[in-house]
Amino acid sequence: MSFFDTLQQATHHERQTLFNLPIIRDALDGQVSLASYQAFLAQAYYHVRHTVPLMMACGARLPMRLEWLRKAVCEYIEDEYGHEAWVLNDIQACGGDPAAVRDGRPSLPIELMVSYLYDLIARDNPVGLFGMVNVLEGTSIALATHAAGSIRQHLGLPESAFSYLDSHGALDIEHMQTYRRLMDRLDDPLDQQAVIHASKVVYALYTDMFRGLPRDGEPKHAPV
Repeated sequence: MSFFDTLQQATHHERQTLFNLPIIRDALDGQVSLASYQAFLAQAYYHVRHTVPLMMACGARLPMRLEWLRKAVCEYIEDEYGHEAWVLNDIQACGGDPAAVRDGRPSLPIELMVSYLYDLIARDNPVGLFGMVNVLEGTSIALATHAAGSIRQHLGLPESAFSYLDSHGALDIEHMQTYRRLMDRLDDPLDQQAVIHASKVVYALYTDMFRGLPRDGEPKHAPV
């Protein structure tokens, strides 16, 4: 079995837990409230703005034996640069306050997730950051391809309110194809276990973030 397939098998329970959340099922059915979508975008901003800094830190810490992976990190950085601005634009297009989000704080699960990933790179195995890629890109593909259009229709929002999700549908499908090839080249058992463990941690924290989003217009986090 390839490592990519092993990774999907090892994280099957965590992935199913996430996708069985009521709010995720609502999203896949296009039935989320405006408050839910705005809150999702706010939390997305708080982790998306760290994607490039995390990748830069990871690339700097990779050992020489993984020079081929460092090259892939450089290409990923180029693709991801500036995406946090797309999220802020979407927030404004759906009636939120992008300045309040930009100057605000994330929910605890996202704050812990970002902190964990920086610590993982600095103190443990930087290859583990690819566990984050497995979770976030796999989830955004599902939401973009199965939910964005129906949510837009349900809420009556313009296309300009969905640039983050719409763009990440096609982009992340391409990224995941590249990701599969990269993970299947990863042959060190310690590197593989680092990716699996980080995937499980990020799944757990990302799931907790979604649990904290409002449903039926009842906010749980600070409003956008």
